[in-house]
Order: sequence, then C-alpha cells, then structure tokens
Amino acid sequence: MAEDRRVQGYCFYDWGKSAFETSVTTAIFPAWFTILFLEANGLSTKILGTDWSADAIFSISVSIAAFIVAMLSPSFGVIADRKMIKTWWLRILTYLGAGATILLALGPWLPVNYQWIWLLLCFIAANVGLNGAGVFYNSLLPHMGTEDEMDSISNKAFAYGYFGGGVLLVAHLALLILTDYANWAMQAAMATSGIWWLGFAMLTFKWVPEPHIENEMDDLGMVDSAKLAMSEVVSTLKEYKSFKTLFVYMLAYFLFIDGINSVTALAGVFGKAVLGLTTFDLILTILIIQFVAAPAAIGFTKLAEKWGTKKALEFSLVCWVFVIIGALSFAPLVPEAHEEFDLQYTWDKDSESYIIEFGAIGEIAQDPDNDEQEWAAQFKDVLPLEINEKIKKGTSYKWAEKQNTTDIVALMELLDSMEEQRFSMSIEGGVLNGEQVIGEGHPTTLGDGTIDFIPETAREYVWSPLGISITIQFLLLGALAGALLGGSQGLSRSMFGQMVPETRSAEFFGFFGFFGKVAALLGPLIYGIMTVMFDSRMGILSISLLIVAGAILLRRVDVEDGIAVAKAEDERNRLGASE
Repeated sequence: MAEDRRVQGYCFYDWGKSAFETSVTTAIFPAWFTILFLEANGLSTKILGTDWSADAIFSISVSIAAFIVAMLSPSFGVIADRKMIKTWWLRILTYLGAGATILLALGPWLPVNYQWIWLLLCFIAANVGLNGAGVFYNSLLPHMGTEDEMDSISNKAFAYGYFGGGVLLVAHLALLILTDYANWAMQAAMATSGIWWLGFAMLTFKWVPEPHIENEMDDLGMVDSAKLAMSEVVSTLKEYKSFKTLFVYMLAYFLFIDGINSVTALAGVFGKAVLGLTTFDLILTILIIQFVAAPAAIGFTKLAEKWGTKKALEFSLVCWVFVIIGALSFAPLVPEAHEEFDLQYTWDKDSESYIIEFGAIGEIAQDPDNDEQEWAAQFKDVLPLEINEKIKKGTSYKWAEKQNTTDIVALMELLDSMEEQRFSMSIEGGVLNGEQVIGEGHPTTLGDGTIDFIPETAREYVWSPLGISITIQFLLLGALAGALLGGSQGLSRSMFGQMVPETRSAEFFGFFGFFGKVAALLGPLIYGIMTVMFDSRMGILSISLLIVAGAILLRRVDVEDGIAVAKAEDERNRLGASE
C-alpha cells in the first residue's frame, strides 16, 4: 500500500505541472501573448534593427529559460546524489515555477507596451522552475520501482499528466467561452494553473520519500558545492567509454526530444501568429491532444512489452516526422463569401449607406507610433474605430461597434490601402458591390515563403476541394500528435532510466536534464533564427530534420549493454559503501 501511495504521489506531480504545460505553454498563453504583442506592435517589432514576429520572440524566450536550466542541471544532479535533497530542490523549484505562473495574471494591469514583456519575463521564470524541477522529478523515477516496472510507472505518470492538464483545460475553456475571452478570464486561467500545479505537488511532497543515500556527504558552502559539482561533471564526462551506450543514447535523445518538445512549445504561437487560429481553436486542439495522449501512453506501454522499448520508441519517432512534415501543408482557406472577411461593408437601402461589421478580426496595434495606427488615423472616417482611453501617451485607435458610412471615395482609397495590411475586406451591394481585397499580411496570403509551394499545393488540391478549414486541419494534427506524444516521452524517459545506475540516478538524470534542456534551447532557437531569416514554415522544417537525425542515432543504442553496465556500477558502489 505504501508503495502504491508513493507511485501515486509521483504521478500526481505530472498531474499538477501539466496545467502549466497545457493551459499555459500550449493552449492559452501563446494566443494571449500574441494578442497582447499584436496590440502593442502589430505584426512585428524592431529588436537590434531586425524585425521580430510574435512567434520568433516566443521561441527565443523558451530558449533562454532552457539555457538557464541546462547550465544548472549537471551540478544539481551531482550534489543531489551525495545529499538527500532531491525532494527539497523539487519543492523549491516548484515554488518558483508555480509562483511565476500566478504572476502572469498581473500582465494586463501594466501599460500596453509593457504587457507582453512582463508575460515573457514571468514565462521564462516559470519555465526555469518547471524544467529545473524536472531534473529532480525524473531522478526519482529509478527509485519508484524495479527495472521491469519502469515503462509502466513512467507512462502512467505521463497519462496522469495528460488527464490532469485536460481536466483543468476543460474548465478554462468553459470560463473563456462564457466570458467571451475577457482579459480577466485569461488572467484567472494563468493564476489557477499555478495554483493547480502547486496544490497537486503538495501530494508529491507528502507521499514520495527522499531516497536514502549511504554515507551522505557533509554540508558544504555554496562555493565548495559548486567546485565539487564542476569536478564531478568533468569526471562523469571522462567516463564516456565506461558508459558509451548511455552517452550515445543521450545524444540521440538530445536530437529527437528537441523536435518533439519544440512542436509542443511552439504549436500554439505558430497556430495563432501564422495560421490565424482563434483561442478556441487552440484550446480545442490541446483538449484533443490531452485525452488522446493519455490512453495512447498506456497503449505504447503494451507496444513496448511486445516489441521492446527501443523499437516502440523508434516507431513513434518515424510517425513524428510524418506529422511535422504534414503540418507544413496547413493553409487557411481563402475567404470567398462576404461573411468570411475581416471587415464587411454591406449596403443598406433604407439608410442609403454601408453598414460596417466584423468577422474574426484581430485588434489593431495599439502603440501610437505603429504604422497601423497611422493607417487607422488616415481612414478613421470609414473604419469602425474609437480612441483607446487606456493609452495615456499619444492617440491610439481600436475597433469600435459597427457604424455606417456614405463616403464612397474614402472607401475606394481604403480598398487600395488594404493590400499592404494584415486584414481582409469585402463590400456587398451599392456601387462597390463585389469589391474584395486580402492584405499581404493576412494568414491566407502565401507565395513569399521559401517552401510556400507546399501549403499552396495542399490548399489547391486537398483543403479547398474538400472544404477542410484550418481549424479542422489543426485538429487533425492534434489527434495525431496526441497519439504519439505520451508514448514517445514516456518511453524515452523509461529507456534512459533502465540504463542509469540507481546509485547515481540524480547525477545521470542531471545530464539527462542537461541534454533535454539544451535540446529545448536549441530547437526554439533554430526555429526563431530560421523564422527571422526565412519564415515560420522553414522553422518547422528544421524541427523535423532534428527528429530524423535522432532516430538514426537511436538505432546504434544497445539497450541490453546499457542495462548490464548500470547493474555493474551499482554493485561496485554498494560494495564500496558497505566497506
């Protein structure tokens, strides 16, 4: 019973932290961040003389958090193997991550130009807490059960995570729909995600004991602890030949987990900024992922029992490549019907004027110095606008309720200007009947990107003929990714746990965390650079190449040899401790 409670406590940490990974990282935060970024800057902002889009900046923030944890992970692991502090550090870093998540809710109370910056800073801090805690959380896995139980416990924890994150996300979705995605509802979603994470982590702190360590070292000061950690890190690296199989696996893991984590971290902001998806679309997709991934994780456990852990993992990676390449073909359908456009001008015979209504339109950039504000000011008589009273410095316009206009000349000038904007416009009835224009920055505009021929071709021959909207396209991706996510993550952690000596679990899981976090640094960094240099779809393509490289290297890993080496190391360490 005690062992069952211990495993349950271990799994409940996944249940809690997954609220951050689902509601915050993937479903709600990317869309919310993109909305606030667009409101402040429009499509991009200048950083060191270069234009940066919302998804590029988001990807770099993920990389910064990963870099911080990557630098700390090996040292944390070395010290944790010599002192009984695994659960202590898990607690401290959970406080950091959950606390920063709660602080995300303060963003909208700041001036508009600083809201997205505050969100980035808190998001980075929360990621440091999440990924830092992950080093110690993962290092507890070898102490949860026997080698034969590793696949089951690891995948069970992931299944808990998908269900836990999914349950809270359902509540968040209901809240956002009922409040029409009000800012306070977004704030509540962030705060409750942090509280959910911290609350269920308390069960972990209560039920999971600190693994016993023979001959625990004496307390050391910060400087001495850092010196010991660095010397042990160097010593472990010198053991490459002794643990060759394990190090080859870590390199393979470095590559393929980079691709998988990058997909989960960037899918939301890619969907919002590039494909023009709504917040509802993103949350619905994540819900599908959560409730498909949970049973799929258990299914991959059965597959691993039949094929072996390595073959089951290889199968999931091959499928991942097809999923990511398939995502390159996604393209929003070009609006055709009048009601599908962002701005809809409809002739009213009774008033002899055009009534202006909205489709699913994004807000105008709210920075008074932004080019979009200059455009809005120029056409304020024929655009449904009002002054944003929240902007204290300068005049800023935002969308207002529908209004009427009879200025035909100004409407014709507006039509000409729309080609350079990111909105679409349609006129029905009157002397301008049938006039339609789609701006060059609109999500449906393709052709300028290096590999835009892929989504263009798919849209022409598949999506448009079948009438498959971008929402359905993204939902298909969610279902396929969900079927693979739990299995690939659970099996990769389990496979590593099988080849790690129990007596040095935190040390090697520190390296495991180091490789995973450097991978989390590299993937979004490559995506950000490729997006700035080319476009977002080239960033997606680069992710698939990383998974291919990792899958190829994984074929060289001899799992049985790795397990044998780990057992031999445990015997030597336990014999030395007894003497």
